[in-house]
Amino acid sequence: MQRSIPCVMMRGGTSRGLYFTGADLPEDTAIRDAVLVAAMGSAEPSQIDGAGGGTSVSSKVAIVSPSAHPWAQVDYLFAQVGVRDAIVDTAPSCGNILAGVAPFAIESGYVPAQDGETVVRIHNVNTGALIEAIVQTPGRQVCYDGDTVIDGVPGSAAPIKLGFRNIAGAKTGRLLPTGKVRDTVEGIPVTCIDLAMPMVLVPAASLGKSGHETKDELDTDTEFLGRLESLRREAALLMGLGDVSNSVIPKIALLAKPQGSSGVSSRYFVPQNCHAAHAATGAICIAGAALIDGTVAHEMHVRDVSAAIRVEHPKGAIAVDIRAAAANDIDAAYLVRTARPIFTGQIQVPASIWPIENRLSEAA
Repeated sequence: MQRSIPCVMMRGGTSRGLYFTGADLPEDTAIRDAVLVAAMGSAEPSQIDGAGGGTSVSSKVAIVSPSAHPWAQVDYLFAQVGVRDAIVDTAPSCGNILAGVAPFAIESGYVPAQDGETVVRIHNVNTGALIEAIVQTPGRQVCYDGDTVIDGVPGSAAPIKLGFRNIAGAKTGRLLPTGKVRDTVEGIPVTCIDLAMPMVLVPAASLGKSGHETKDELDTDTEFLGRLESLRREAALLMGLGDVSNSVIPKIALLAKPQGSSGVSSRYFVPQNCHAAHAATGAICIAGAALIDGTVAHEMHVRDVSAAIRVEHPKGAIAVDIRAAAANDIDAAYLVRTARPIFTGQIQVPASIWPIENRLSEAA
């Protein structure tokens, strides 16, 4: 027998995932995670028996619920579902999947649509960040069509404006978890920073790379990937994150001078392979680091008069507007993403994973 669970598959930014309301999933965390693994078809690289796409950027989940936070209207819990492994990681967040949360919340009835634009206040459960999302709602209906283009996504769509607050030190308690703008790990200079996403920033040249390689060029260099993972794990210990061998945070990125006239070039790892484009939270972290004198990002950043900082990636760039009272006092970040629903319906998982009596008892 199969269990039917309401969900929406959406593209959010340069990622794709399943969006659920919290009430439609089990309260028990272990059962919930087993449901998400089955829904994605994980523990098999192609995810042929589920809705996953065989990559980390297409094996993601958003769980949206009404919020008890005094500022927010909805809670957003992000879950990174393993591809090769039957694991669910709720330690990180995802700014790309976040792009679909506000329209999903409106269409789920959590936030009433206004005529023209609708502001949705989101509390990210994973990190504690607060996000204000502005969705286009002419005639009080969510509009997905528009002229906004983001690199890494074909065509155009309506803009979804995201403003992030409370993003410094969300996981470690400090913007610079080691207390330094630079550390040396395994003989390599790095910057360890916690801004929207805990990250380890590495000069590409220190590992024999240009920082402008394609995803395929980096993903097929197994010796390099092993070195990068060792570096990430050692840096995580310095950041106070402990053993991260089974965790996707901190993320790690190779940085270099931009190929364009301004910004910084990044190759962002997720972490076992290079992201096809770039995580939005990772772009915020790198853009913020670029403002801090002495960091790897600051060294690589080529400045211009624009307020936004361009973070280049294999498919183009993300422009991030960082608001800071001072370089080490970053209070907000702004960027634009797009989203589009792909299907709305019921995902099927084996009923043995979530027995009917459990669901009835929870409903009672």
